[in-house]
Amino acid sequence: MKAPAGPGAGVITLAFALCFGSGSIADAQKPIRIGASLSQTGVYAALGQNQLRGYQLCVKHTNETTGLLGRRLELVVEDDRSEATAAIRIYERLITQDKVEAVLGPYSSPITEAVADVTERHRMAMVAPAAAATSIFKKGRRFVFMVLSPAEVYFEGLMDMAARRGLKTVALVHEDTVFPAAIVRGTVALAAKRGLQIVAVEAYAKDTTDFSAILGKVRAANPDVLGAATYFEDAVAITRQMKGIDVSPKMYGVTVGADLPKFFEVLGGGADFVYGASQWLPELVALRAGGLIPIARQYPGAREFIEAQKKEFPGADLSYQTAQGYGGCQILVEAIKRAGSLDGEKTRDAILRMDLNTVYGSFKVDRDGFQIAHKMVTFQWQDGKKVVVWPPELAPGKPRFPMPPWSQRP
Repeated sequence: MKAPAGPGAGVITLAFALCFGSGSIADAQKPIRIGASLSQTGVYAALGQNQLRGYQLCVKHTNETTGLLGRRLELVVEDDRSEATAAIRIYERLITQDKVEAVLGPYSSPITEAVADVTERHRMAMVAPAAAATSIFKKGRRFVFMVLSPAEVYFEGLMDMAARRGLKTVALVHEDTVFPAAIVRGTVALAAKRGLQIVAVEAYAKDTTDFSAILGKVRAANPDVLGAATYFEDAVAITRQMKGIDVSPKMYGVTVGADLPKFFEVLGGGADFVYGASQWLPELVALRAGGLIPIARQYPGAREFIEAQKKEFPGADLSYQTAQGYGGCQILVEAIKRAGSLDGEKTRDAILRMDLNTVYGSFKVDRDGFQIAHKMVTFQWQDGKKVVVWPPELAPGKPRFPMPPWSQRP
C-alpha cells in the first residue's frame, strides 16, 4: 500500500493546506520511500488501521507543503496480520530488497519488540508510535524511539481515583504479552504507593475469547477495582462476560480499546461507567483549546489535523492511534530535516536532541530512546460519551462512582 505524507517543523508548527505553493518539490527526483508493517488484519487490525491513517495523512501533508530534502515521500506499507514473525520478514524485505530509505514502527509493543532487532541491525532510526513497553528501550538498542507514555502508567489515573475514594483492593487481568504485562507490573507498584492491596493477578493467552474462568477467580476475590490490560477485542469480550456472570467492582477500567467509538457502538449501555486510559483524545484538544493549556503550544496543528482526518477518511475512527501515527511520522520527518540527511546515525542524533510538540503532544526521549515528556489522561464512558475525569486539573467532568451492579442495570 502506498500513501502520501505528513508535516514537519521546528516546534512542528504545521502549515497544512494553508501553505500550498510555499515550496516546490523536485518531481524529477525519486521519492523518499518510508517502509512499515501495520496490522490491517488479525487481532490488532482496528488499531493498526487507525495508525495507518495517521501515517497516510502525515505523508500527504508533507507532500502538499515542501516535501523532505527536496523530494516527495512515498509510504510503503504491508500487512503483518498482527503477527510478529510476519513483521520481521516484512521489515527485512523492505530494507534489503525494496531499499526503503527510512522506516516507521508497526502497531503494538510485541511486534515492535520483534522488529526492533531488524532495524537495529541495519542502523535505521525507527520512531515507534505504538510501543509503550519500557523493556523495548532498556536493552541497549540505539535506533528505536518511544512516542507514547510508558505502559507502566496506563492505570495511574484509575489507581489515584480509587485511593481518593477510599477503596482498598484491586484485581488485575491481562493478555500475556509484553505490553499488557508491563502495564500490570507498573500498576502493582502504583497501587502499593497508594495503599491499595492487589488481591488477584490473572494472565490469559493472546486470542483468548472465553474469560469465564478468569472472571470467576476475580469474582471470588471480590475486588473494589478491576483493571484489565487489554487491546480492543478482549476489552469488549471481558466487559460483556462480566455482565453475564455479574462481576461488579466499584470501579472497572481497561486500557487500549475503550477509546474507540466502536467500544460504545458494540456494547451500548454496557460501556457506561467503564474507565479508559488514553494517550490523546479529540476531547482533550478541545479542552485545552479552552484555555487551561494553550493548544497552539501543546498540540500545534491539532485542530487542523482533526478536520483533515474527518475530510480525508469520512466515517473513520478518530482515536489516539491515528494521532500517534501522525505524530510519529512528524517526528521522523522533522528529524531527517534537521539532520539534513537520511543517514541513520545522523537521524538518531537529531531525535535525541529534540524537545518539541506535535499534533500528538510533547516529545522528548532520554539517551535510551525512552519517552520522558508525553502525558496520559483517564476518561470514563458516560451516556455514550467519553468524559475526561483525570487528572483533576484537566478534567471537565467528574467520575460517576460507584459502578452499579450489572444486575441493577438495563
